[in-house]
Amino acid sequence: MPRNVRRRFAAVLATFALTAFHRPPAPSPRALPTRGALMGTLVTTAAMRAARAAHTATTLPDGRVLVAGGFTGEEHAVSGAELYDPASGRFTPLSRMSTLRHSHTATLLPNGKVLIVGGYTAGSAVLTSAELFDPITRRFAPTGALRAARAGHTAVALTNGKVLIAGGVGAGWSFLSSAELYDPATGRFTPTGQMAVARESHAAVPLRDGGVLVVGGHRGRRAEITLYTSAERYDVASGTFRKIGDMRVRRHKHDAVVLRDGRVLITGGTDERDMNGVYNSTELFDPASGTFTPGPVMARARYKHNGSAVLLADGTVLIAGGATQAETFDPRTQTFALVSGNSEMAGQFSAVAPLSGGGVLITGGYGGGRGPRTNAWLYRP
Repeated sequence: MPRNVRRRFAAVLATFALTAFHRPPAPSPRALPTRGALMGTLVTTAAMRAARAAHTATTLPDGRVLVAGGFTGEEHAVSGAELYDPASGRFTPLSRMSTLRHSHTATLLPNGKVLIVGGYTAGSAVLTSAELFDPITRRFAPTGALRAARAGHTAVALTNGKVLIAGGVGAGWSFLSSAELYDPATGRFTPTGQMAVARESHAAVPLRDGGVLVVGGHRGRRAEITLYTSAERYDVASGTFRKIGDMRVRRHKHDAVVLRDGRVLITGGTDERDMNGVYNSTELFDPASGTFTPGPVMARARYKHNGSAVLLADGTVLIAGGATQAETFDPRTQTFALVSGNSEMAGQFSAVAPLSGGGVLITGGYGGGRGPRTNAWLYRP
């Protein structure tokens, strides 16, 4: 890796290293130490054209996957994005993105385009810009600007076709409670209700009733950091957030995924000690009761894996980030099972996308003392 890229990557990592001061961590909830047999296989596939972490991977309507942004240098700007074709098992370069960015979000819109929002650019400047990728022309084009610059936020596609953008880090290392809606019909962002607290490194998922669950995260840095157990629910009709029950453990840098029965599985994360306080615990949120209950312990502790969980066709969940080995969760037996294979993943800030036929593409990330990687892996059920 060139020296200037190493320096830039070190600076970026520093922005994520919310290392601890000496506050005692919250205890993990009592969990069920259950394990299942090995499930599925992980194999390597062709490498990406650029090393990436904190990028995005989005499955397009034709089955290909758009991989965009991530920690990279200006000399790789021509490889700011690429397409993975499951038929050939290879990545091909795309035209330059409107803005190089990492820690952004990418959301598939009903019209088949991909909305890419915010993030950091060179020098850790926070972006207001957004752009659209058109899979037909294979080009990026600017769209309306955010009302507030933000990175490390969440984006959730709503049933009305709009996209909810919530929280994150703003200009001057401010932490945001604000939220916005993107309307594909107008190409504009408009404000919506504010969350009860400012959140970054939180998780957000769409619920079966059309609402959105926002859970955990933090505000502040280093000695001033505050981690949350709290959760909120966004109501589309009223455009407001409402506080709901608390998790059992304060978590940030965790993940959440909706199960087939409508419950939400929340996995891993960490406390104020960052890499020294990573959780293997999980929780389950029941939208009907608005309560969180302890879930079983994962086979591997994991963090920095937001967006890496995929609901598979048989109702199990693949958890493909945050550690060097993937695992599955079976809601019927309440068990986790490691995925077989000798391919060791990067772990942190990888990007994951489901493929037709039940497979999953896992791309890039960093970890194990190494920076962003070009590696990519395939999960086969």
